[in-house]
Amino acid sequence: MMKKILYLAISLSLLSSCDMDLDQQPISAASSETYFQTIGDFTQGLNAIYSAAREYPDRLMNLAETRSDNLFAVSDGGVRDWEGINSFHRNILSNPYVIEAWQTDFMGIFRANNYLEQLTTKGEAVIIDTDLRRRMEGEVRFLRAFYYFDLIRYFGRVPLIDRVVSANEAKTIPRSAVSEIYSLILSDLNLAVDYLPAPSAYADQDKGRVNKYAAKMLLGLVYMTRSGPDLGVDGAGLNTNEWGEAVKQFDEIIASNEFQFLPTYTEIFDYNNERNKEVIFNIEYSSGASPVVGATFPWVLVPDTWFQSLGFGTQGGLTIRPVSKNLLDKYEEDDVRRSFSIQEGYVYNTNVEENRPFIKKFVDITKVPTTSRMDWPINYIVYRYTDLLMLKAECVLNGAPGSTVTDVDAVVNAVRERAGLSSTLTGVTKGQLLEERRREFIGEGSRWFDLIRSGTVEATIKSWIAAEDSGGQMEDFKIEYVLYPVPQSEMSNAPGLYEQNRGY
Repeated sequence: MMKKILYLAISLSLLSSCDMDLDQQPISAASSETYFQTIGDFTQGLNAIYSAAREYPDRLMNLAETRSDNLFAVSDGGVRDWEGINSFHRNILSNPYVIEAWQTDFMGIFRANNYLEQLTTKGEAVIIDTDLRRRMEGEVRFLRAFYYFDLIRYFGRVPLIDRVVSANEAKTIPRSAVSEIYSLILSDLNLAVDYLPAPSAYADQDKGRVNKYAAKMLLGLVYMTRSGPDLGVDGAGLNTNEWGEAVKQFDEIIASNEFQFLPTYTEIFDYNNERNKEVIFNIEYSSGASPVVGATFPWVLVPDTWFQSLGFGTQGGLTIRPVSKNLLDKYEEDDVRRSFSIQEGYVYNTNVEENRPFIKKFVDITKVPTTSRMDWPINYIVYRYTDLLMLKAECVLNGAPGSTVTDVDAVVNAVRERAGLSSTLTGVTKGQLLEERRREFIGEGSRWFDLIRSGTVEATIKSWIAAEDSGGQMEDFKIEYVLYPVPQSEMSNAPGLYEQNRGY
């Protein structure tokens, strides 16, 4: 099954020669000559490109969820890597979360570039089945676009590298304009849409691979992100007003009838209900494999003492990253999303009470791995159907074709009804939609990007800090902080090549 093989390491130099700094070639010339000789080689090479997404959900929680007003994760007296993220410190150039985002995404891009080169030179001779060859290329094109989109949302301008380059050449490639990166992303995604099948067309062993509608979902989100305000920071927003283009992609996904709005919130995240009809695109994990290729994201936002209070070993979340009072107060009393997603208090070490709430959304305590904390048996849902419906509603409120009654009010009320809320809303505003998305997607890393795309990030974060940070532990928010800094390791690797993002 694809879930069993997706992240297995390739024992050749295909992986071992891929250093994560930009001064390294992704794959050595020697290994390329001896590899990619069979369909199996191409399949393994493709799986290696997928494997660069393994840390994606952890990254969302560390760099997006923690950056937003959903968490008030200021210092607990120790040295925590997330404090500088949550508190808007200027000196995070060497923060491991920031470094990981840059290096891992580029690792995926380098692998994709090498794969596409090999597919061009050897693919037709090795992979006789034209449909299979096209599908493989479509998967790679999607993944390269996925990694580049991730980079520009965090860093803005990045080097545009769309082919295999030498170590010396890599040191001469400057950061490109975001608009140029988008051109590559759009080109890759449009080809992926043409080449990829619908999920129902995949054989069982390949059900976890990216599909046509995942590409359309990302394409729609790209159009929406480009449509957001530029904010004067060389970020992902270009004020392009392409809301209607996004709706075209979303409408085709809806019309496919491949996906459904599930009737209960909890079943979306049920460990026994993976690849359910809400899922448009998963990052797949598998427990019990050797080497270990399970998930770690369930415990990233969970304090270790909670697991210990339940009789389990330390997982790795360290100390608590509390849910902000501002978010907690936004939930109505009977909202099932609050009780399912948030743990509100526990006792550990016999008599120590912890009353601050934290996000436990992805934890099933009956599934805690017994051998390795790195081996949780659950996939991560990157794109789900509810997100699509609510993103379309946002586009309609921004002037795209559609009905505010059926495409906005009805969608928001369906989401609220599923959450156990009986009150009906009419004339839903952008602000109301944004708050409903906040409650719906808690822990999924959406809030930070929603604030940026809507242009409300500066006013929202400043107001939140003033209200919640009574101890003055957070730094003042500046609009430049919608982007992260280029890691110091990359600045030092090629002195003078990159200009640092403003504010750092």
